[in-house]
Amino acid sequence: MTAIHSRAPVLTIRAGQRAMQRLKDKPLTPDDVHVIPGAAGGPKALGISGLDKAIFGDWLPGVEQERTLIGSSIGSWRFAAVASSNDPKTQLARLAELYTAQRFAKGVSPAEVSRKSVLFLEELLGGHEDYLLNHPWYRLNIVVVRSLGMLEHDTRGRLGLGLMNAISANMVSRRHLGRFMERGIIHDARLKAPVSKLVDFPSHEVALTRENLMPALLASASIPMVMSGVRNIPGAPEGVYRDGGLLDYHLDLPYEQPGIILYPHFTDKVVPGWFDKTLPWRRGDATRLQDVLLIAPSREYLDTLPDRKLPDRKDFEKYVGDNTGRERSWRRAIAESDRLGDEFLELTETGKLMDAIRPL
Repeated sequence: MTAIHSRAPVLTIRAGQRAMQRLKDKPLTPDDVHVIPGAAGGPKALGISGLDKAIFGDWLPGVEQERTLIGSSIGSWRFAAVASSNDPKTQLARLAELYTAQRFAKGVSPAEVSRKSVLFLEELLGGHEDYLLNHPWYRLNIVVVRSLGMLEHDTRGRLGLGLMNAISANMVSRRHLGRFMERGIIHDARLKAPVSKLVDFPSHEVALTRENLMPALLASASIPMVMSGVRNIPGAPEGVYRDGGLLDYHLDLPYEQPGIILYPHFTDKVVPGWFDKTLPWRRGDATRLQDVLLIAPSREYLDTLPDRKLPDRKDFEKYVGDNTGRERSWRRAIAESDRLGDEFLELTETGKLMDAIRPL
């Protein structure tokens, strides 16, 4: 393996204040990790597939202990793949290939995207449900939002108006989003969600079951105007459920856990909600992030990829009429991401992780 100092780093690593102090006192080992968040971000997840494989396939199995996986949107799909088999590397590769192979006609309807997403989840997880629900150490938490008011509708006019109102309210203050949606966490029945009392928005917690697993995963990734809302998740309050990233884009939550929160991420910053993407002043709360160790691709690494970025949803438009070109670009990004995993393993094995960490 090439020595780290002889090449540009492929990872950016940042740590919250308490995590930084803890890692100064003791090098990171798998027994430190009890909670792992997974952000919303669509195809960006493909671009860190190799990092996920290294963490879940090589590093964490070194210590078999109870760990909570909490994700919104594609984050929940990644973690469902991880927890659905004793071979997470194969399942993560399957997730990446199934996502890459998706093709949508121009002007595809939200109902059709939802239909294909159901088939996607069934192909990825079908027959693995019981293993996931009874995994020996992973505990899956799926973040969704329950729509309120105009956001309950799937007609473009009403839903579009509701979204515009929500965006305007969020510009004033993030707390105003509570008028438009409430948070739901569908969590492994064996363990409560890894968060302290949630007071920022109306929130509810529901036990994960075989009946609500697939509806919750579908809802967690149901982007308004792109996919249809999911009505009445079994066991949850009645209503229309949508993408968990609307409220919890990068999962800036008040975590409750005893160690390091290991956060394999697409970027080196934490953006609280989906509507905050264009608001550079809206960033994660340092108090909530104090135990986080965030691992993301470096700018130098991104510059080596096709289009100098991770795959993203805009590629469906950029490569319209050229699915083969998009798929080739994405598969190269997926293959290159093994370098992210290699560097993470090298840093942890050599004890040089602390040298690479910067404040979050």
